[in-house]
Amino acid sequence: MIKKEQIRAGMFYITILGFVIAFLSNAICGELIYVARVSGAINPVSARYIERVLAKAKQEDAECFVLELDTPGGLMNSMQEITKDFLNAEIPVVVYVSPSGARAASAGAFIAFSAHILAMAPGTRIGAAHPVTLGITSTTKEGVDSTMQKKVLNDAVAQIRSICSLRGRNEELAEEMVLESRSVSAEEAVQLDAIDIIAENLDTLIKTLDGWKVQLPRGAYMLSTRAIKVKHENMSPSEEILYTVLDPNIAYILMLVGIMGIFMEMSHPGAILPGVVGGISLLLALYAFQILPINYTGIILILFGILLLLLEIKVTSYGILTIGGISSMLIGSFMLTSGAAPSMRISYATILPGIILIALFFIFVVAKALLIQRKKVTTGDKGLIGELGVAISDIEGTGSVKVHGEYWHARSDEKILSGERVRVVDIDGIVLVVKREETR
Repeated sequence: MIKKEQIRAGMFYITILGFVIAFLSNAICGELIYVARVSGAINPVSARYIERVLAKAKQEDAECFVLELDTPGGLMNSMQEITKDFLNAEIPVVVYVSPSGARAASAGAFIAFSAHILAMAPGTRIGAAHPVTLGITSTTKEGVDSTMQKKVLNDAVAQIRSICSLRGRNEELAEEMVLESRSVSAEEAVQLDAIDIIAENLDTLIKTLDGWKVQLPRGAYMLSTRAIKVKHENMSPSEEILYTVLDPNIAYILMLVGIMGIFMEMSHPGAILPGVVGGISLLLALYAFQILPINYTGIILILFGILLLLLEIKVTSYGILTIGGISSMLIGSFMLTSGAAPSMRISYATILPGIILIALFFIFVVAKALLIQRKKVTTGDKGLIGELGVAISDIEGTGSVKVHGEYWHARSDEKILSGERVRVVDIDGIVLVVKREETR
């Protein structure tokens, strides 16, 4: 039997081992730098990504957090979330504008200035931070429009000056970036005391950071980056998908795919796949549009265009509804992001091919419908009466059937299960009246 003394000794050694492991873990965590990267617009997804990695770096007691940044700007609300996180960070935050040719423009300039240490690669630039007023349509009165723009501008100036004052950067230059959209190169920025370091690459930056002093909420702190481990934390797959969806051009394409998919499902009930793809695409587009800065008049015109296109299924207009719907969608598309910042706009290179594609799609569908109607004239409007088909869905009042390889809306006075054979007894417009075909 195991003696009590042996059990106690074993528990003692296990406890000591636990303390040793915890000590080594803390020592290792302190020799770690977390690196995140944002290349593109600033939006809620990138803001949550940065917040997540910064929190993870703090949790693991990392030496510092580095954000590699290349952005044309983005949404003001997301920018404010990031700057607030950086200004209140409990570990050193470094923003590195890279690679060469990158920029920290508009919202990116605010984010960069809010870091404890701001570095740039040669050939990069920072600035052009003039705010674009969002949500003000052309119907807004001129006086109100001017007053609102002035408020937004003054608020942006006050914010960037307060950030630069806290971080010891050139406040006058920052103000010019907002008021005059001034942009400067990395070399100019370091001479004007707007940034701290010019570094060729990340390795050079990390070496330069060694011994650098920053002011944290808990007091002064000196960085030690010798023989340190660098951990790159990329966006998760879900973050990558949502970030891609929030690209205005991608969101617009998803909307068009959704419209075509749902239209195809309604005109050919029972196909299933077009409806599923269309529904998912349209939901993703709606998710993006509720976050992106959009003009609601543009949305209304697009919805009106969709309504006209859907009516084409029910009403024989010989293409008039299709032309009106496409025209409404085209005008709405141009208006959709017309008041947004350049990085948040849908490009004409996306709108024009998209509208041409959807126009060709609906012209094809309408032309096919007209051919079917002409074919019916030669065989009589009641040409399908007496023909056999199969129920594609359960028919409880209404449902779908397949007759001669074509999908039709159908109705019946009796309950018919999916897969059962049916016979056409009458035609009401584009709806077949059917009954169950008794098997012999």
